[in-house]
Amino acid sequence: MKNTALITGATSGIGQATARIFAKNGIDLVITGRRTERLEALQAELSQKVKVTTLNFDVRDRQAVFAAIDSLSDEWKVKINILVNNAGNAHGLAKFQDADLDDFDAMIDGNVKGLLYVSKAVLPLLLKNGHAHIVNLGSVAGKQVYPAGNVYNASKFAVDAISQAMRIDLVDEGVKVTEIEPGLVNTEFSLVRFKGDEKTADGTYDGLEPLTAEDIANTIYYAISQPEHVQIAELLVFPKAQASARDTHREE
Repeated sequence: MKNTALITGATSGIGQATARIFAKNGIDLVITGRRTERLEALQAELSQKVKVTTLNFDVRDRQAVFAAIDSLSDEWKVKINILVNNAGNAHGLAKFQDADLDDFDAMIDGNVKGLLYVSKAVLPLLLKNGHAHIVNLGSVAGKQVYPAGNVYNASKFAVDAISQAMRIDLVDEGVKVTEIEPGLVNTEFSLVRFKGDEKTADGTYDGLEPLTAEDIANTIYYAISQPEHVQIAELLVFPKAQASARDTHREE
């Protein structure tokens, strides 16, 4: 059976890198995101290798999510057997008492509600198609709380709990559920978190070599390419210079 994956947040970072490694390995793609031009550029690039279609929506918009999935042609609906819930965000890094409620909303809406909306919209297709696999992008922040992480931590702890619950609820349906939990990864993540402040964003990785989007994409591909009887439940992935959410070795 030829695999077909739907990837959210495919316009940059880990989502984009995952789309590329999937295409390299012959997996047809439904790539989704908010930035139409980037989706179209990625579609043009990867269509040379596999079949690719795009869906333009914001995972935080419940109606848009279900409308977009429903708009897929039957040709695509009968094929999708992998879902990669990659879309998410971090907004701000402030102590709870100083943090912005709009940032709280953005993280809960994107990281938790968005994952729930997309999963509920796509799951009926996965159940029909069989040999299905859901991959949720968590974080070390969903395992260990750190200063000023507060609601971002909470959102990723929720992803961890949802992933475990999905695995239990779907075990009789034969659906695998994997959670990938990266440590420090150099993508647009920090630039978004610090609201375009490139100097502060780059400082996140000073003195160490962080993971790349491609490192995590390779990890995702490893998880989905195991034999049918093998389920990678979760993978916590650090760069060599990181030991925990708070502990890193940085060169002077």
